[in-house]
Amino acid sequence: MFLGIDCGTQGTKAIVLDAESGKVLGQGSGPHTLISAANGRREQDVSQWLAAFQQATREALAEAGVSGAQIQAIGVSGQQHGLVLLDQSGEVLRPAKLWCDTETTPENDRLLDYLGGEKGSLERLGVAIAPGYTVSKLLWTKEQHPDVFARIDKILLPHDYLNYWLTGRCCSEFGDASGTGYFNVRTRSWDLALLDYIDPSGHLSRALPQLLDAQQSVGKIRSEIAQLLGLNPEAIVSSGGGDNMMGAIGTGNIGPGSITMSLGSSGTVYAYADEARVSDQASVATFCSSSGGWLPLICTMNLTNATSAVRELFALNIGEFNLAIAEAPIGAQGVLMLPFLNGERVPALPNATGSILGLDSTNLNQANLCRAVVEGTTFGLRYGLDLLRASGIKSQAIRLIGGGAKSAIWRQIVADIMDTPVVCTDHSEAAALGAAIQAAWCWGEENGQTSGLKELCQRCVSLDAASETQPIAENVLAYQQVYDHYRLCLQAL
Repeated sequence: MFLGIDCGTQGTKAIVLDAESGKVLGQGSGPHTLISAANGRREQDVSQWLAAFQQATREALAEAGVSGAQIQAIGVSGQQHGLVLLDQSGEVLRPAKLWCDTETTPENDRLLDYLGGEKGSLERLGVAIAPGYTVSKLLWTKEQHPDVFARIDKILLPHDYLNYWLTGRCCSEFGDASGTGYFNVRTRSWDLALLDYIDPSGHLSRALPQLLDAQQSVGKIRSEIAQLLGLNPEAIVSSGGGDNMMGAIGTGNIGPGSITMSLGSSGTVYAYADEARVSDQASVATFCSSSGGWLPLICTMNLTNATSAVRELFALNIGEFNLAIAEAPIGAQGVLMLPFLNGERVPALPNATGSILGLDSTNLNQANLCRAVVEGTTFGLRYGLDLLRASGIKSQAIRLIGGGAKSAIWRQIVADIMDTPVVCTDHSEAAALGAAIQAAWCWGEENGQTSGLKELCQRCVSLDAASETQPIAENVLAYQQVYDHYRLCLQAL
């Protein structure tokens, strides 16, 4: 038995996986809340992560009907790019700044100038640093909270912090490290000189965690944490990774030819590559995977946060919201929403705000606004998929995950806008499943088991045939016209 944890923006999910049968036996969850401000601040109290971890684990074990003593290893997936700062005693210094935080955009712009713009950043790091990446959060902390900055002893990402809580060891793996902005994806190493530019004393470089290969474990769970969670005190903790890297494993996207699209708080599209083919498009992040390769990826910062905002505005439950979407035609009778409530990364508009365009006295209704927000968020993913396609990625089929993937009408909209068949995996919590599969892989490596990652994915990842959705030719043509209008509106921004 293996425990998979996914610490996301809205909450933590846990699953119990029987790696022999490939079945998920139980799952649980615990909530998080955001600390938000109009200036783009998006932070979280990390104590909520620990409380949610405990709640989710208890629920998953109870639903599975198994003893925690049967858990052989734990894998942790975490929201990428977040910054967790610890002092010398291991205490958290301030709330974690998250992936969706755009308060540090000015600091990111200055660092990008230092690197020689997007082109210079791509040449040096293999990625173009963007607002939300970790590096600008460090410069922001130095300038806005110098007292906190002076006390930094450990710099961790969210999943690194949870691994530290579990084991007492500070480590990171290549996939999640790729999104920091101070990591070279080609050489798989920290760019210490960039941190020394922020602080010439070398203070930050000394605070970095040790880098691990994906199949390595961080170590054994601490006895007091095993007791707290009711787990096997001999259980090991795998290297873990970012939520997108774990989502790739959890959808079987560990070899060329697959594409995963996530309809979560953020929207992501990613594919596997066996070498670091860095795109000249700055919006394509050629991250490392957590399976030994690379993971070319685009990320939009507005997806279910935007659809939920409209749904809640009209006090609709999810079923009612889906019915409203279905009542409106393709293109929502000319209503177009640019849903940039958190600014936007792809397209690269960090300071943008949301807009509703094309309203008149005949089309201002609930159904059109509901459809417009779903179409607007999906157009952002199409924009990103086109960038991936331009860099050589093939999209013969899309594996769809995340909360939005549960909606049949949204699946059809995705298939039509992308002009590509889509299918969901049987288990919707792909990041938690990927974390559990990676835990089984690490445990097998340490215990001489013959099951490699590919075999584990074949056994544990299955597709939901009932969810398979084909694009409809006339819809594809209609959506191309609406998408062209969307692109024109972007140019105006």
